[in-house]
Amino acid sequence: MGIRSIGTRQSRISLIEQTAKSEPKISKVRLCQLFDIPRSTHYTLKKPKLPSLEQLNLRVWVKQAFEASKGSAGARNIAQIVSSKYQIKLSRYKARKIMQEQGLVSRQRTKHPYKHADKPHRIHDNVLNRDFAPIAPNQVWTGDVTYIRTKAGFCYLAVVIDLFSRNIVGFAMSDSPDSRLTVEALKMAYTVRLNPQNVLFHSDQGTHYTSRTYAEAVARCAGMKHSMSRRGNCWDNAPTERFFRSFKTEWMPLNGYDDLAQARIDVASYIIGYYSQIRPHSFNNYLTPVEKEKQFFSENLLDTV
Repeated sequence: MGIRSIGTRQSRISLIEQTAKSEPKISKVRLCQLFDIPRSTHYTLKKPKLPSLEQLNLRVWVKQAFEASKGSAGARNIAQIVSSKYQIKLSRYKARKIMQEQGLVSRQRTKHPYKHADKPHRIHDNVLNRDFAPIAPNQVWTGDVTYIRTKAGFCYLAVVIDLFSRNIVGFAMSDSPDSRLTVEALKMAYTVRLNPQNVLFHSDQGTHYTSRTYAEAVARCAGMKHSMSRRGNCWDNAPTERFFRSFKTEWMPLNGYDDLAQARIDVASYIIGYYSQIRPHSFNNYLTPVEKEKQFFSENLLDTV
């Protein structure tokens, strides 16, 4: 009775295995008798269980979501992507466990400074003042520029973000971080969004935003007002900084691109495809930027009926 009373069946099975290793002269048949475990039960419990169809599906879906992010998405984003796509509930903790089982590790990256190419013309006040949650699209846009490494040297990406959904509404790339680059991104945003009026545009005090060339471009956008971060304060434009961090940790190859042409293609793939339409965003309650805007327009159309 003493041996039989030791824990559960599974714990006695474990003791049988441990004893068999330390005392090889004692047969497993005898050990099963001592621990009052039928031989058939011992081999049934010892045999590992095959994963269920649900578990197999989860492994496949998690791996597919991870590969779609180019090895960048963490457990939280993986869980949101899989849950949304397959209409199931997958917690970030379970997603993390499945990722660990398959050796899927998200990557991180550090920042790198770059030089500005324009002469300053005018500095604007910080009108936005970190109010990063507008209640509708086309109320507040933000812009910034970052470097991208290529084998031929650095190229630069300028973006315009609609803060309502964190959607990238304009972007441009060049081998020089000057006003032509930022103006092209603004032109794209203004065209794609069908010439909205009275947008507040916020940026840092980089010379590609303080130049006369950029001021003239802003003036051509109906009623647009320019707001600027305080000098040296990246938190005044935190959502845009966060987008660049996401791009560089989630998507950009560790060693950069071969050239500007390759970078253009891959950046567009990330912005137009993955970031806007697949990647859930915490600010949007884990809707994608496109889904957030669709939800807004759907609700407001219903309100007007």
